[in-house]
Amino acid sequence: MTEALASLAVDSRCVLGESILWCERREVLYWADILSAKLWRHDPASGRSHTWSLPESLGCLALAEDGRLLLGLAKGLYASDVESQLEAHELTLHRLAEVEAGVPHTRMNDGRADREGGFVFGTKDERGGTHRGGRFYQYTALHGLRELALPHAAIPNSICFDASGKRMYFCDSVELRIRQCRYDAGTATVSDIETFIDIDLPGAEPDGSVVDREGALWNAQWGAGRVVRYRPDGSIDRIVHVPAPQTSCCTLRGDTLYVSSARVDLDAEALAAHPLSGGVFAHRLDRALARGEDRVRLP
Repeated sequence: MTEALASLAVDSRCVLGESILWCERREVLYWADILSAKLWRHDPASGRSHTWSLPESLGCLALAEDGRLLLGLAKGLYASDVESQLEAHELTLHRLAEVEAGVPHTRMNDGRADREGGFVFGTKDERGGTHRGGRFYQYTALHGLRELALPHAAIPNSICFDASGKRMYFCDSVELRIRQCRYDAGTATVSDIETFIDIDLPGAEPDGSVVDREGALWNAQWGAGRVVRYRPDGSIDRIVHVPAPQTSCCTLRGDTLYVSSARVDLDAEALAAHPLSGGVFAHRLDRALARGEDRVRLP
């Protein structure tokens, strides 16, 4: 096992940075600041960043096949051609589906494109504690929303897929483990649910994940200031430390790992100790591990 330290790439100071993605076509990063209801875009080549304000909190996002973005707002899925709105500060949105509109205590949380053009996401139970009112769904242009037969969750996270698209990873962050299951994109069915890994560090919670070209899973661990790479057998390969305790999600660009983070609930003492919290961090790897992007097929 090897260990390394990431460095600051974007001093974004997000309240709750999440759902970071690398777009190969445009060579830019996108990510959400959930609680500020903002979408971020950053161009590493120029060093320029841009933000858009949204009408609701932005829980997750995905790249679409036609170049648009799929945005998971608190109570709905939307599509937006963000690249045509680089001079604007509010996005024009096209609603695709309502999500739990009649359930006041949930909002959309983690989500990721599957390998067949669908989008899998979870809803978070905002009541806190042990309430597990959140659910997992698949969205496709053909079928709309279909609920997945996964255990209800308090904070659904870590959704990602292996190269075949038939193995799905997911978690409820309060359970301190990541699970895996068989996933059939065509029928929106899951089976053979089992534990993939248990978190080995007290105070660390599993958050956003991505699978690389070698089949290893990278998991950002909230409260631990680190991203851990797990081999397909669940063993730890490497740990990348981040100078911000609330690491939230990660993505890969060639041989570079990017990590989002948050400032929410950090008091003055904690922020003084970790002033870069809420930023995006980067670490250069010893080889290219990015698998390539999965994109959602939109109507």
